[in-house]
Amino acid sequence: MKRTTLSLIAGATALAAVTGFASLSAPDGAAAPRAATPTRLPVERAGLACPVPSTSEVAETLYTSYTPLSGGGTAPAKGGTSGSDKPAATAQLRPAASTSTSGGTAKGGKKAKPPKAPATVTAPGKPVTAEADGPAAPALAGAASGALAPGWTVQQTTVVPAGGARGLLGLSCGAPDTDFWFPAASTAKERQDYVHLTNPDDTAAVADIELYGPEGVLKSQFTEGIPVPARSTVPVLLSTLTGEAAQQSVTVHVTTRSGRVGAAIASADEKLGSDWIAPSADPASTAVLPGIPADATSVRLVAFVPGEDDADLKIQLVTQSGTIVPASARSLHVKSGMTAAVDLPDLTRGEVGSLMLSPSDPKKAAPVVAALRVVRGKGDDTEVAFVPATGAVSARATVADNRAKGTTLALTAVGAAAQVKVTASAGSGGGTPVTKTVTVKEGTTTAVPDLVPEGLKGSYALTVEPVSGGKVYAARTLAVPLDGTPMFTVQTFVDDRGTVEVPSARQDLGVLD
Repeated sequence: MKRTTLSLIAGATALAAVTGFASLSAPDGAAAPRAATPTRLPVERAGLACPVPSTSEVAETLYTSYTPLSGGGTAPAKGGTSGSDKPAATAQLRPAASTSTSGGTAKGGKKAKPPKAPATVTAPGKPVTAEADGPAAPALAGAASGALAPGWTVQQTTVVPAGGARGLLGLSCGAPDTDFWFPAASTAKERQDYVHLTNPDDTAAVADIELYGPEGVLKSQFTEGIPVPARSTVPVLLSTLTGEAAQQSVTVHVTTRSGRVGAAIASADEKLGSDWIAPSADPASTAVLPGIPADATSVRLVAFVPGEDDADLKIQLVTQSGTIVPASARSLHVKSGMTAAVDLPDLTRGEVGSLMLSPSDPKKAAPVVAALRVVRGKGDDTEVAFVPATGAVSARATVADNRAKGTTLALTAVGAAAQVKVTASAGSGGGTPVTKTVTVKEGTTTAVPDLVPEGLKGSYALTVEPVSGGKVYAARTLAVPLDGTPMFTVQTFVDDRGTVEVPSARQDLGVLD
């Protein structure tokens, strides 16, 4: 009996180390072990999916793959695992066959080529890049294991210098999931918004897409039971899903009936430019949308309430000098099941800022999802980006593909002052990582525009880790001007879920008769 009991506990503990969950039950007649405090262990496997970057023949895409160092160090570490009986650590993306291939050629009439061994990481602490040009660049899916799994991130950055999809499109490739919210999408005539569903698994997935406009659910067709075959991607043009009048602001809800997918929306506006719309944070009664550029010329807030109660939201701008109420809009009423939007002209007034939404009456809080459409430039020289609501960085978060010029990190503290550690990694082509501790005052946004690795060659990653104090929200703006157009993209920092909670089992069991 004693040997059997110990075997059961040992097996359950081993399961917990891999899956993050295990439950222990004592044999009949035995006293169950007292609950122990859960511990956190590094994840052993992480998966990501990157959508097809562009259908433009002149598109140029850079993939940057990176795993941060464990323990917060700055010295590059060797890959692999220490145990001789364990397989070497890996972190690699591979093409996912598209259900709608675009074919096409790259510049100069040459056939477009997918990236070679796409951005394969061999050791934590150093980014690896790969390029892919033209419309034939595929969707990518992959996994990281061992020492390369905790915090693995991939940034997909595409420059389209001309045409209807002109712009700088940036996206942190997402982990596959079953539920996504996308405020700030559109079915307007000047917009071409495609939701990309990428299935990284070996079994098929089935997805549903719901559209919500200012008056509620948009009558739609072909949105239920969308098959996404194994190792494939399906792009869906939103305007083809409904026969109702075009809507400037639409909320998109993607769920899966079976399996899981990576989801993102590619948005192209014939007048403003193009970028990716990343998913909003899960519905919550408060929302923070960080990293609005100082020179934004137009900002539109889009919000949606998925619950049964309406939401009355207080709008606040968190600036470098403090938190204020914008003169253009103090509040927003959002009816249940309906998309609400408000334009916020002259919002930032020359300072990097973040928008914070909270219940006007804390006793009547309702969960919301939200996103911003941000425009820089004027006239024909404009560019657009999208900033979704994001969660606070609880342990660690990273955004890859930063450049020596044009990178600005925005850190916002709400509720209490905070300190965070920011690490600029080594460059993909060389350089020495640097680390800086940044103090963010309560109710302010701090801009960090100059944290660059020493001797940088190539692109680098920025990692944010809380040190003390309150919650911190972060976003990175990458600006790459081109022929007078202020091209830019904004990526929020999403906690990398590099560790998993594992229950501990007591070892002081008595002898059982």
